[in-house]
Amino acid sequence: MSWLDRLITVQFGWRDAVDVLVVAVIIYNILALIRGTRAMQISIGLMLLGSTFFIARAFDLPALEAISREILFYLPFAVIILFQAEIRRALARMGTNPLIAFFRRREPRIPVDAIAKACEILSANQIGALIAIEGAQTLRAYEETAKPLDALATTELLVSIFTPGGPLHDGAIILRGNRIAAAGAFLPLTTSENPGLAHGTRHRAAIGLSEESDALVIVISEENGSIATASEGVLTEHVDVTALRQMMA
Repeated sequence: MSWLDRLITVQFGWRDAVDVLVVAVIIYNILALIRGTRAMQISIGLMLLGSTFFIARAFDLPALEAISREILFYLPFAVIILFQAEIRRALARMGTNPLIAFFRRREPRIPVDAIAKACEILSANQIGALIAIEGAQTLRAYEETAKPLDALATTELLVSIFTPGGPLHDGAIILRGNRIAAAGAFLPLTTSENPGLAHGTRHRAAIGLSEESDALVIVISEENGSIATASEGVLTEHVDVTALRQMMA
């Protein structure tokens, strides 16, 4: 039976449609997760490396087939090692599923006015700051090495924390709802290779956390007082207070 005859006799039911749809959604989300990152280039290289086995078998190249067979055996381990950051991020995002999030306790709304006013004051006085606003994914792992506060987020408290000379002004604060959960937190630095990223530790930490979670991170430069935000691994610079309010809303 030729391939055309097999294609004609294929019976495609609703289960097959669901199967194809689920696989398509999984592949789409994987590609969206690694799009524009170094992981995309690594993925292309791994696919080319894995395809050598089928090429060797098609052209009857026994030596290359034997080598590529060994490569295919260790390829899954290489994927786990090379893509551990992306795998960790994907697993964390599973917690944002609406069915799972429905059972989570709803946090109070973030105090947009208090944060915006504090950022305006800090920016005008060129005081460096790093504010991580927790989203659907928890940031409790970064509170372990920070100073717990559990205080209501007000403009005065936010400004006082980042005022130079204080014990907590060098770290980041973590906002959960309308409360400051912790201060003096150390955030993960981005590992992405971006030659045009001419920023200091605060900006790299903001990008790093936004790559690991769905948090909105606000950065204020102590060099020029400019406000920047990081979300989903993307840094947006020279943000004014009005735009900042819209991002937090």
